[in-house]
Amino acid sequence: MKKSLSPLFAAVIALSFVACGEKKETTPPVTETSAPEPTPVVAAEPTPESDKPAEPAPPPAPTKDILTTATDAGNFTTLLTAIDKAELKETLSGAGPFTVFAPTDEAFAKVPKAELDKLLKDKKKLAAVLTYHVVPGAVKAADVSGMPTAKTVNGADITINATSGVKINEATVISADIMTTNGVIHVIDTVLMPPKAAKAAKKAAG
Repeated sequence: MKKSLSPLFAAVIALSFVACGEKKETTPPVTETSAPEPTPVVAAEPTPESDKPAEPAPPPAPTKDILTTATDAGNFTTLLTAIDKAELKETLSGAGPFTVFAPTDEAFAKVPKAELDKLLKDKKKLAAVLTYHVVPGAVKAADVSGMPTAKTVNGADITINATSGVKINEATVISADIMTTNGVIHVIDTVLMPPKAAKAAKKAAG
């Protein structure tokens, strides 16, 4: 009985080995995943450059009138004293507009002291001289250079020569277009004398 079972047992074991040998390991299929496509980069369109250069910002609007501007400048002491003595402060503080050809202290220093002292004591004559420095309206340098003459508040004309700089009669404009709330100031290096006063001054000097 033992002999008949041994071959059968051996056959079963042999079949088991064959079955194990035929069994193949299966690997689960690998699913390939494609990488996400990159988002296309759209280049920004260049901003077209303007052919024209940027315009400069306009200057700030003036905040002071003629007299305040002259006072703050610090070199019109004699002129301001003369305006006060001639009682023209209220006029030049008005709405205007006025164009003032303003002599500096150095310009007044050219006038002989005795003559200047005498002028400052003569209110009527002083007012005539000062109003000869004032033209109605706000006349800028560009406009002045195109005018051969201009009528002053005094009533007499001043002559204008713009061939080399700007000259008003015998005075030279050394600083132009100082804008104020009631007009414009052009600084000059010589005191202007109206025709009658100029003749009288020449006669006294001669």
